[in-house]
Amino acid sequence: MGGFPYELLKYIHILAAIVAVGSNITYGVWNARSAGEPAHLGFALKGIRFIDNRIANPAYGVLFLSGLIMVFAGHWGITSLWVIVAIILFIVVAALGFGVFTPLLRRQIELVDAGDTTSSEFKFLSNRSRVIGPILGLIVAVILVMMVFKPTL
Repeated sequence: MGGFPYELLKYIHILAAIVAVGSNITYGVWNARSAGEPAHLGFALKGIRFIDNRIANPAYGVLFLSGLIMVFAGHWGITSLWVIVAIILFIVVAALGFGVFTPLLRRQIELVDAGDTTSSEFKFLSNRSRVIGPILGLIVAVILVMMVFKPTL
C-alpha cells in the first residue's frame, strides 16, 4: 500500500491519536475544576464519562484499526520492536481503562448522584482516579514515543 490510500490512512491514524489523547488530557482539567467547585462535581464526572465513551474510546478504536491496517498492508512489519511494544501497551491501556477506570468513574458518579461525596469510599475512588489517570497517560506517552521514533534493537 502506498501513495494516496496510505497517506489518507496515515492521516486518519494521526487524527484519531490527536482526538483520543487530546480528549484524555482534558480529564485532569475537568477534575481540577470540579475540585474547586464541588457543586459541579457530578457534571464534571458525567462530562468525563461522555467524552470517554463517545469521543476518546471510539477514536482509540479507529487508531488501533488504522494502525493494524497499515501494518498488515505491508508498510510496517508486525515484528518491528516499536510495533510490538505499541500493541502490547495499547492492550494494557485498554485493559486498565475498561477494567479499572470505567468502573471507578461509574461508581464515583453513582455516589455523587446519591449525594455521597464525603464518604471514605468516595475519597478512595477519587485518590485512585488521581493515580490511574497519570499512569494511563504515561503509557500512552510511551506508545507515542514508539510511533514517532520507531526504535529498533
